[in-house]
Amino acid sequence: MAIHLTKESKVLVQGMTGDQGLRHTRRMLAAGTNIVGGVNPRKAGQSVDFTGQDVPVFGSVADGMRATGADATVVFVPPAFAKGAVVEAADAGIPLAVVITEGIPVHDTVAFTAHARRTGSRVIGPNCPGLITPGQSNAGIIPADITRPGPIGLVSKSGTLTYQLMYELRDIGFSTCVGIGGDPVVGTSHIDCLAAFQDDPDTELIVLIGEIGGDAEERAAAYIHDHVTKPVVGYIAGFTAPEGRTMGHAGAIVSGSAGTARAKQEALETSGVRVGRTPTETARLVEETLRPG
Repeated sequence: MAIHLTKESKVLVQGMTGDQGLRHTRRMLAAGTNIVGGVNPRKAGQSVDFTGQDVPVFGSVADGMRATGADATVVFVPPAFAKGAVVEAADAGIPLAVVITEGIPVHDTVAFTAHARRTGSRVIGPNCPGLITPGQSNAGIIPADITRPGPIGLVSKSGTLTYQLMYELRDIGFSTCVGIGGDPVVGTSHIDCLAAFQDDPDTELIVLIGEIGGDAEERAAAYIHDHVTKPVVGYIAGFTAPEGRTMGHAGAIVSGSAGTARAKQEALETSGVRVGRTPTETARLVEETLRPG
């Protein structure tokens, strides 16, 4: 089992013919992802040869869905065109849109995430590494060879910390790893993934990675307290971050005591979440929880 992405998922790549799209489409194909087409209105009717595998290019997401039955799209388009790309995908009825692009204006993200919710499309991102169900499918830029299938579900704001925890826990493995992105507005929240992992019968433990800024982790803690029965282990990046300074992601800024790593740690621990102070300690807590004694 997995959440949002399985080996049956049929994936389009918006921006496949660009530099980043070509590079990461090649990596996704190597990971076993069922890439059924790319989207570029100027190159419709052409195809791209990925080491002997021809992937067709469609003029629109709707055309690609009609021709292939695609049910997911990965967006590799420049920030100025990202809103249009996601709105197009949502209007076509795509169930899942994974937006890798960073630097998208917040007002554009607000607009396309709201539009996607109205049409019933799930957006993951923007400014995210995507998601991977090891051994089945990889939609985005997450390295596919650093872990294996297993019982851990992971949801994270940070791409690099996603990779590190995947590697540190590679001997146990993961059901699905979701990088939700670190922008102030994202399409899928910690809570959305917590709910999905709670319902996934093959996810035995959930790892939640947050960071300073905002109150997403505090809200996730309240949700865990009320709705999650599976063990949750957390890590918050930014314990040593200076107050009032943006650190890394656009959403990683604290004001006074609001949004600090310590406040988030306290909220999670009050809800029964074991919180590590480093990624390595977090991995150890996972191992102890899954393999007591």
